[in-house]
Amino acid sequence: MDNNTQKEREELIELFGIHFESVYNLPPLCSRILGLLIVEACKSGLTFEQIVEKVGASKSSVSTNLNFLLKMGKIDYYTLHGDRKKYFRPSPFSERFSNYLKILEVEKKIIDKMISYREKTMDSSEERINLEHAKAYKSHVIKVEELLQETISKFIEIEKVNNK
Repeated sequence: MDNNTQKEREELIELFGIHFESVYNLPPLCSRILGLLIVEACKSGLTFEQIVEKVGASKSSVSTNLNFLLKMGKIDYYTLHGDRKKYFRPSPFSERFSNYLKILEVEKKIIDKMISYREKTMDSSEERINLEHAKAYKSHVIKVEELLQETISKFIEIEKVNNK
């Protein structure tokens, strides 16, 4: 890999890291590991030792952050027959997006309760406006959910083709 490509790779990993840290509130090392896996592990995954070497952190810190990413469903791993090593990679897009669906499902339940409550207790123009906001937000969440379902279906089709 030439110097420009190497620099571009490192910049991309750093951009992913900053993004995951700021948007998802992931710890810095967690964010860098996830960025590294997205950029470098899409073909064959990276071993624990490779990750330790590439991020330049202690084994303990890398282990803790890998376990955190596994629990969050952001990454997964596989093993090869006769090889004791785990190969880490980003979770398939369909799985990662399915996690967003779960979040939306909880939000819809909360919004429904809010709408029901507000309809029973509304006695001011401010509360009427609040009810309209809640209904508009529920409509938005439903549209996002439909779009997400469509996107997940596309990812599943792509993943099926690539796993053959």
